[in-house]
Amino acid sequence: MKLIVINHVTLDGVMQAPGRADEDPRDGFEHGGWSVPYGDAVMGEAMGARLAQSGGLVLGRRTYQDLLSYWNTQTDSPFTDALNNAPKYIASTTLRDPLPWPNSTLLEGEPADAVAKLKESAGKDLHVLGSGELIQSLMGRDLIDEYMLTIHPIVLGTGRRLFGDGGPIATLRLVDSVPTTTGVVIVTYQPAEESEPESA
Repeated sequence: MKLIVINHVTLDGVMQAPGRADEDPRDGFEHGGWSVPYGDAVMGEAMGARLAQSGGLVLGRRTYQDLLSYWNTQTDSPFTDALNNAPKYIASTTLRDPLPWPNSTLLEGEPADAVAKLKESAGKDLHVLGSGELIQSLMGRDLIDEYMLTIHPIVLGTGRRLFGDGGPIATLRLVDSVPTTTGVVIVTYQPAEESEPESA
């Protein structure tokens, strides 16, 4: 079982508010919705295929609340039912049960510890969407097994980045790359195995 990060990022690593103008205006961010013009069938198929095999979504508080407020108002998207039906595991120290979204489970305790425990019991791969702060804490514990990133051909120059300053060092290896018709490259990385020490 793997814990897989799936996120949209710009060429300069920004992950903030890819889907909507009002998605995440923190720090005065004014470029929300930057990923929308780059969507195509290639990306939709790749995302759909990956999430169809998911054993559940692992979400931080902010991402959970944003997805809940948006997708529960969409009646003509196939993603609405998919998200409503998917098991959702929420890593938060501020939310309290009962959670309002169907099939949502609030993880108990410190988020990274709770996700580590969840990984041990999960029968299928788990996927992290959004949840930048949670990802940083999971990286620090070596809990992430794979990154599936849609790298968009745009530089914003500002915004919250997937890999922020002061995060842990990680060496990754490319295991797959797929170009889309709009210039996005869908890349899959896994942590590189540590090299064996050379014999004397």
